[in-house]
Amino acid sequence: MQSKNPVFSRSEGFNGKPFDSGDNSQIIVNGDVGGPGGFGLPPATGRMTIETVLEKSAITLGLVMASAAATWFFIGDLFVDGYYVDSEKMALASGLAMGGAIVGLILSLVISFRKKLSVGFILAYSVVEGVFIGAFSKMISAYVGDSAIVFQAVMATMIAFGATLAAYKFFNIRVTPKFRKMITIAVFAFFAVTLVNFVLSIFGVLENGGLRSFGTLGLLVSAFAVGLAVFTLILDFDYIERGIAMGLPEQESWRAAFGLTVTLIWMYIEILRILAILRSN
Repeated sequence: MQSKNPVFSRSEGFNGKPFDSGDNSQIIVNGDVGGPGGFGLPPATGRMTIETVLEKSAITLGLVMASAAATWFFIGDLFVDGYYVDSEKMALASGLAMGGAIVGLILSLVISFRKKLSVGFILAYSVVEGVFIGAFSKMISAYVGDSAIVFQAVMATMIAFGATLAAYKFFNIRVTPKFRKMITIAVFAFFAVTLVNFVLSIFGVLENGGLRSFGTLGLLVSAFAVGLAVFTLILDFDYIERGIAMGLPEQESWRAAFGLTVTLIWMYIEILRILAILRSN
């Protein structure tokens, strides 16, 4: 089944079609994952492997974290004398968060729908999203009055990622075409509703952020989003294994790293929102 995920649909190898490089060293057995560089098999030269995906993911996530940290310290303390919020710095944080989110969205769309892979765009996306995360995290920490919530959200995201990967690997989860279609539709529907909610909130149609409020409704929506993010991670793992099995070139490791980075950033934001709502109630 052809992927409906724009991140992976640009490369046929992520969808079960063997990559033709003129090298017959790839190993495909009844269409199952197990090609060059897969689990338990030696890597093929110049091919995407688990190791190359991890290396590229470390670079993209490292840029996100470095950019987020730089933004956090650039904004500075949002409180004056520990009591009153500095309105100018809050406006700066809000502007950086909004700008980072918009530019990040544009870059993600360009990367996803552009057939030719651009490493530069992926690295730029990582930096821009880091600005968004750093500013948004600063605002949330000021909202709850404790910067430790950011560390807690990072740790929770790492645990969720590790638990999902372990479940996928050790429980031998198989992604069926029906499951892939359902999750993909759910993710697109969620972001469509979120976008409409954002627009209506800006124009005052919805009060307190509507579905994305910091109340009970917002908590339920974010919890649902984390669940979707977990299922999206499973799809990411499946696409990556398919790409490895089909013998994709090493360059495609950047596309896989981008997909993982997008999902993890989404998961972190939703977990941070959940923690903030729980702390504020």
